[in-house]
Amino acid sequence: MLKILKIIAAVLTIATGALSLFSPKSVPGFTGLQPVGGRGISEIRSILGGLFIALGIVPLVLGGATYDMLGWAYLGIGAVRLVSIFIDKASERSNWISLLVEVVFGVILIW
Repeated sequence: MLKILKIIAAVLTIATGALSLFSPKSVPGFTGLQPVGGRGISEIRSILGGLFIALGIVPLVLGGATYDMLGWAYLGIGAVRLVSIFIDKASERSNWISLLVEVVFGVILIW
C-alpha cells in the first residue's frame, strides 16, 4: 500500500508539472504566481513545469532512494512555506492546503 501511495505522490508531482508546463496561465489559481510577460511564463513552465515533471519521473524510473529525495524536497518546500506563512503574513487557505500536501507527500515518500 505504501508503494502505491509513493507512486501516486510521484504521479501527482508530474501532473502539477504538466499543468504548469502546458497551461502556465492556470497557475495563479493554485499558486498565486502571475505569469507576466514571456519571462514570467518561461519561469512557470521551466521551474513549476520542467522541474516538477523531472522530480516526479526520476523516482518512477530509478526507484529506491529517489523517492526519499522527492520526499525531502517536499518537506523542504513545506518548511520554508510554513515560515513564509508567518513572516510574509500569507495565511491563506490555499497556502495551508499546499503545506498540508507537502507534509503528507514528504512523510509518505520518506517512510
